[in-house]
Amino acid sequence: MTAFGDCRQYAPSVSFILHTGLNSHDSEPLRIAAASGVHFELEDGRRLIDASNTAGALGHEHPKMVEAIEQAAKSPVINEGWLWPGREQAASDLVEIAFADDLDWVGAVRFCLSGSEANDLALSLAQAITGRRRLVTRERAYHGMTGLAREMTVQPHWHGGLSSIGGGYEPVPAATDVSVLPPPRGGKFDEAPRHTDVAELAAALPLLGDAAAVILDYTQGGIYHLPDYQDAVAKAAREAQALWIADEVVTGFGRVGGWFGFQRASSRPDIVTLGKPVGAGGAPVGAVVLSRELVDRLDGKSWQTYSTFRGHPLSVAAVRAHLETSQTLGLSERTRELEPIVDRALGELAASHPGVRRVDGDGLHWTVELHGVDWRTWHADSPVSPIATRVADRAAERGALFGTSGEPSSLFISPPLIIDEKELEELFEALDFGLELADEEVANRGIPTTD
Repeated sequence: MTAFGDCRQYAPSVSFILHTGLNSHDSEPLRIAAASGVHFELEDGRRLIDASNTAGALGHEHPKMVEAIEQAAKSPVINEGWLWPGREQAASDLVEIAFADDLDWVGAVRFCLSGSEANDLALSLAQAITGRRRLVTRERAYHGMTGLAREMTVQPHWHGGLSSIGGGYEPVPAATDVSVLPPPRGGKFDEAPRHTDVAELAAALPLLGDAAAVILDYTQGGIYHLPDYQDAVAKAAREAQALWIADEVVTGFGRVGGWFGFQRASSRPDIVTLGKPVGAGGAPVGAVVLSRELVDRLDGKSWQTYSTFRGHPLSVAAVRAHLETSQTLGLSERTRELEPIVDRALGELAASHPGVRRVDGDGLHWTVELHGVDWRTWHADSPVSPIATRVADRAAERGALFGTSGEPSSLFISPPLIIDEKELEELFEALDFGLELADEEVANRGIPTTD
């Protein structure tokens, strides 16, 4: 008798799914049949380490998550318009556990369905509060694919429109005015160490002068956190009376060590947006967390936005189970303990593979950038799989599945936070094998190893 959860028995002969892959492919992508712990099981029977899953902090089929979701199925079908104790308790847990070091800062929580929606809500709220239209992000940022979040996604391949495999693309017309700040430069393994170009950033900060908000993330495009960068942007935003938003959709809940990336700096945002790991992948969920100061500014006002499924019982059950389990296991502390192991392994790989251009990262989120197509000109409109995808395919032959975020020359490494040292070793052995293809590309095609 087939188990209910075994989806291999239900795969149709013809798929009606309209699919856009995480890796750009000119061939059939891998098909995942099942998963447990830190491993995927493919339809062809292979078992691969899940090396890039920013949502699944607790891996797959974690018993605490399964139990919570099963119990939540008995809850009322209740929309956001009615108060419900389970939703309020989840908000309290989120504040008291994840924001325990910033209790004086937190004002209120609004649950939503994804990180994209959280960013869209935060940005539109900023426009309403300030009466301004223009928004500011940083170079190579990704903030989602919904509404204003899509406007703030400035990686050219995620333009929200249509890319032709034969060449050419049709982007969605811009819906608002967006300005772009220069990012931190360099990397942990690069020609220059990670740093803020103070003069470059200072010259760009006047862009905040008439902006509603600036939003910062801490990993996208392989650009990682620097406290002085955040503090400089936060100071300029306050002086310009613009709001600043910390996008913790990827970095929240221990991914980069500590509960949140913004906590590494002294400044505190007006809004924090959450998604992906907040529910540990157990259900679609995001959240907008407002500062106490911002909530005071909303006194006497009603934030006129509504959704049927925000704060759904399945979602908030996943949030509560994740928070409790992460706290019990000490996953944010564990991430910090594993970081030196990852740092050392990737340093050795960068030194031994001429195909690697740059490596950067924190905690258990890292980016390996290869020599190849410049991301600035990449619109996912080529019939040929880019080098990052081909390296990921080769690494899969040795037992680990990496993602590229759709970029042509970058791989990101983001395994479940429950991964152990032996599994990390296996992951890097697979990456080592995959990177041999990047080395061959440099040697055979004469790709320069400096920009």
